[in-house]
Amino acid sequence: MEYLISSILFLLGLLFGSFYNVVGLRVPQGESVVLPPSHCRSCGHRLGPLDLVPVLSFLLRKGKCHYCQAKVSPLYPLMEGLCGLAFVLVFVKHGWSAETILGLLFVSMLVIVSVSDLAYRLIPDKITLPALALFLILRFWIHPDQPYWMHLLAGVVGFGLFFLLTVLSRGGVGGGDIKLFAVVGLFLGLPLLALAIFLSALLGTLFGLGLMLLRGGGRKTQVPFGPFIAAGSLLAYLAGDSILDWYLRLFF
Repeated sequence: MEYLISSILFLLGLLFGSFYNVVGLRVPQGESVVLPPSHCRSCGHRLGPLDLVPVLSFLLRKGKCHYCQAKVSPLYPLMEGLCGLAFVLVFVKHGWSAETILGLLFVSMLVIVSVSDLAYRLIPDKITLPALALFLILRFWIHPDQPYWMHLLAGVVGFGLFFLLTVLSRGGVGGGDIKLFAVVGLFLGLPLLALAIFLSALLGTLFGLGLMLLRGGGRKTQVPFGPFIAAGSLLAYLAGDSILDWYLRLFF
């Protein structure tokens, strides 16, 4: 039964991931997520049903538009596949429970902000602020591992810490990152927020170093931080307890 539910969730994750690509690309531009229908961003041709199958369409079309042969960004199938995988992992961790529903909502927000930040270097308030309000309410009713006040405290810490970093660095951290960490803190609570911050910084640093080695970029090369916040937060959510237990056994 679990395999069946996991398969269904994976397919749903692919479908929702396809929609989240649209949301992440259109919302920062002030566009409707419904109209116009999905179309090639190069030639404007409306996409047919076979062009909209998550991941598979990209592979069958060899990463090109069927109508104008323009290259299609691999961001589309990547986010679809990751969304499907994350949906399954949330279910594997929490089973069919209220926490699973919250986890799927959390994954959805992370996918959308990652797409937006990769495309425009922008995390829109139209995504993070509704998510903040939503988790502020839902975490009041669903907080299985720690009391509600720890989630509130983590939200304040997440916002306050990165707001302070922005002031000290004179804009080194974007406003979207600050609000995103407030949402992450509210959702994860303490101490998983601290782990999410560490993992986000670690992943971002490793990627930046790799980019410098491969492309010769300098320290001023701009890299969107949102996807690393999303990756670090998701890792903390799915495996944070195991990581913290391993750390404590290793050093204490």
